[in-house]
Amino acid sequence: MLASIRPRLRQLQVAGQLFRRAFSALSTNPHIKVYRLATLPPSYLLSFIESKSPSSATAIGTTTELPPSPRSFVANDRFLAILNDVLGKYAAQDDGLKAQASAFAAPGGTIFGNAGASHSRSSSPTQQGSGGGGVGGWVHLSDLRNPPDFGRIAWPEDIFGSVEVDSAGNLLNNFQPSGSYRILTNEGILGLSDFLREKLVERLQQEDKNDDSERPQLLD
Repeated sequence: MLASIRPRLRQLQVAGQLFRRAFSALSTNPHIKVYRLATLPPSYLLSFIESKSPSSATAIGTTTELPPSPRSFVANDRFLAILNDVLGKYAAQDDGLKAQASAFAAPGGTIFGNAGASHSRSSSPTQQGSGGGGVGGWVHLSDLRNPPDFGRIAWPEDIFGSVEVDSAGNLLNNFQPSGSYRILTNEGILGLSDFLREKLVERLQQEDKNDDSERPQLLD
């Protein structure tokens, strides 16, 4: 199990004191940190934050095995709420989604990349992607762990949500969560663009700083 993660040692500065804490980077997503909880049987906290004492409130979730699987992983509902709030503020600024919007409004009206009108799976805006070719419609922000084939829509569990596009190909900054997204699937764990991940980490760091709840005990 432990062979599935890459141990790293970080030096962090807290209250003027330098300390060293061994933690691991998840093999399937090196941006995610793995903290061994002081529990039996073994359990691990997954977080985007490097910390001497990470908060459960801002963690992605916990898992009883590494790499995590759908059967071993328990998601943190608060994290998902924070994620949706961050995407609500910044999804329309993401370069990848902007490129989709431009292609969507081009003659022919086909959504490319993470969205596709040719393979809708429901009648909701998140799945349909109607419009294009100067008409307007929706483009879909999906997880990078499982990019859909060209001209196709991602599976519901991989779609974060949708943003409306006007007839000129401009995103309207009205992100709507899909309600079907899953942090972890058989295809992997949460994967965001660098821009969106950085915005998420900034928000998580703020939340972590303001969280005064008891921190979980880690195995040194």
